[in-house]
Amino acid sequence: MSVNDPIPWMGKELALICAARARDIPVIGHCLGGQLMAKAFGATVARNPVKEIGWGEVRVLDNPIARAWFGDLSDFTAFHWHGETFGLPTGATNILSSTYCAHQAFVLGSHLGMQCHIEMTEAMIISWCKSGAAEIAACATPSVQQATQMQAGMTEYLPQLNTVADRLYTRWIMGLSRS
Repeated sequence: MSVNDPIPWMGKELALICAARARDIPVIGHCLGGQLMAKAFGATVARNPVKEIGWGEVRVLDNPIARAWFGDLSDFTAFHWHGETFGLPTGATNILSSTYCAHQAFVLGSHLGMQCHIEMTEAMIISWCKSGAAEIAACATPSVQQATQMQAGMTEYLPQLNTVADRLYTRWIMGLSRS
C-alpha cells in the first residue's frame, strides 16, 4: 500500500496527523506511518530506487538533532520492508540513512517519522515473511533478503533493535508531557 493510493481512509489519516501537529501533539510513524507523516507535512512520497526488505545497517547522521535522539550511537541494524520512501518535510532534519535509502528517519519538532522498522518482534518477522513470500520471491536484488536470512538474523539483531526502540520511544514520550 502507498500513501499515494486512492484509499478512502487515507485523507482522514493525513488530516488527523495535521491536526495533531497544529495542536503540538507529538506524532510517531513507522514505515507507512512515517510516509503518512511526511506527506501530511508537505513532503513527497515516491518509489525508492530499490525495495529494501530485511536486516540492514542504518547510520545515525552527524547532526545535533540526531545526537539528541541517539546519543553516541553511530549505527545499528534495523529491519526494513518498503518500496517507497519519503522526502523531508520543510524544517525537518534527517537523522538516519542507509545504503539503499537516504531518508530512514526524520524529526520535525516533537514528531518522529521513520522509514525503517524498530518495533519488530520475532513473531512479526515470521508473520511478515509468510505473508510477504511472493514479494520476496519476486525480488532478486542485494537489497532484499530471503525469509531464512531475515529469520536467522533475529537472535543477533533483535536485542540491539529493542534497545534502540526503547531509547527512541522514551525520547518521543518526553514530548507528550509537554503537550
